[in-house]
Amino acid sequence: QVQLVESGGGLVQAGGSLRLSCAASGLTFSSNAMGWFRQAPGKERDVVATINWVGGSTRYVDSVKGRFTISRDNAKKMVYLQMNSLKPEDTAVYYCAASKRVAATVLYEYDYWGQGTQVTVSS
Repeated sequence: QVQLVESGGGLVQAGGSLRLSCAASGLTFSSNAMGWFRQAPGKERDVVATINWVGGSTRYVDSVKGRFTISRDNAKKMVYLQMNSLKPEDTAVYYCAASKRVAATVLYEYDYWGQGTQVTVSS
């Protein structure tokens, strides 16, 4: 049974930083693309960042480029999202996701989802 457990969310002031972590179990992990997605109230869930199976390729939504960094540790089965210079518009529930593919960049390519962690950025 695949489990993805996010942590690290919280309340932060604009300009601050947070680091989200996702612990994976029940899957190979080193052959799975991983991603972070977010969903704000009343909006659809959207991709934030993705990383391929070896971590050599990453992609970001334009609105977070230069501020967020996705990384992974295959030995620990962990994926991270370092979020700097946070803005109120980054407020959302953030979800970790795993794909059965080695590379995946869009929502429908992801097969497993965590329960989400709330990130709130105050102005």
